[in-house]
Amino acid sequence: MELSVTQENLARALSAASRVASTKTQLPILSNILLRTEGHRLMIAATNLEIATSQLIGAKIVNEGAITIPARLITEFVSNLPKTTVKIKVTDNKLSIKADGYVSTINGILADDFPELPTINEKTAVSYSIDTGLLKQAIGQTILTASNDSTRPVLTGVYWHSHEGALYLAATDGYRLSEKKLVAATKSEVSAIIPTSTLQEVLRTVNDDINEIEILFDETQVRFRISDAEITSRLIDGSFPDYRQLIPAKSESTITLPRSDFTQITKVAGLFARESGGSVTITADEAKSKLSLHSIASELGENTSEATANVTADGQVTLNSRYLIEALNVLEGETVIFRFSGKLSPCVLSADQKDSDYQHIIMPLKS
Repeated sequence: MELSVTQENLARALSAASRVASTKTQLPILSNILLRTEGHRLMIAATNLEIATSQLIGAKIVNEGAITIPARLITEFVSNLPKTTVKIKVTDNKLSIKADGYVSTINGILADDFPELPTINEKTAVSYSIDTGLLKQAIGQTILTASNDSTRPVLTGVYWHSHEGALYLAATDGYRLSEKKLVAATKSEVSAIIPTSTLQEVLRTVNDDINEIEILFDETQVRFRISDAEITSRLIDGSFPDYRQLIPAKSESTITLPRSDFTQITKVAGLFARESGGSVTITADEAKSKLSLHSIASELGENTSEATANVTADGQVTLNSRYLIEALNVLEGETVIFRFSGKLSPCVLSADQKDSDYQHIIMPLKS
């Protein structure tokens, strides 16, 4: 194999592949990156058997071929090269790299030993083309409520599913829940749990130059096609809980206020809630049109912060201030609606918009 590529394109593709290459593995080949010529381009790929990534970059191909190279070494080496043309040549499983006075030889492993990259039958797969900005927002709004508890694998991903002719994303860790309508009208049937690690990799790979992302589902895998890059992942096996029954249709107290005001009083109250696991008591006062947050730090003092709000009924509930701040940070719009019914029912946060397609549910703390 012999070719030349630009340092910028090579470094970017190697960086993406090295994030997927496994460092903790009994198979040394999985800690390598695959370099393989495909037509007039160079493919750079990596896999940890759960997720695989590949990217095609433009190259001047002299001789075709393939090799696998230790991910960390080649990625760090190329990233430190000057922004110039990089010449690559493979001889007897040794990769020679030359660029403006830099010459290195890296020992590789035969590409034949590299696992086959996953394939998806595009004719039978369910596919969507999603606006990049919308997809980034949807993933960001749901991924934060997924669980880290490996004993319940189905909760460690985001549930992509069709419901009543629309495509939804949902995630829950048992303490909070988020749901986002991603596609308003679809005839396709989807029920898939995508690992959060896969979605995080998608977010890292996407850049603002890409307008649309294609997503393909088969029964066991999902593929994100991001321009010349592809990320393919196994789906999490299992059934996601019927979460919709947890979302209250009506609430006794509905509070409407500026998102910035709600965020500010929550941050201040959270400073005094660190000793009590983030616990803050929220009080809605209809007569005064106020929403107040009270928190106590037994050794340091206590705090009450309040904001002017439109309140439909008096009420009180205790929540985790960190959960509340994280929810407010991902909500859209300048005004938010906060709903709850007493001290034990789930609380609902949403944007004050007629076409709001996102809701965030937080379970109260026992006060």
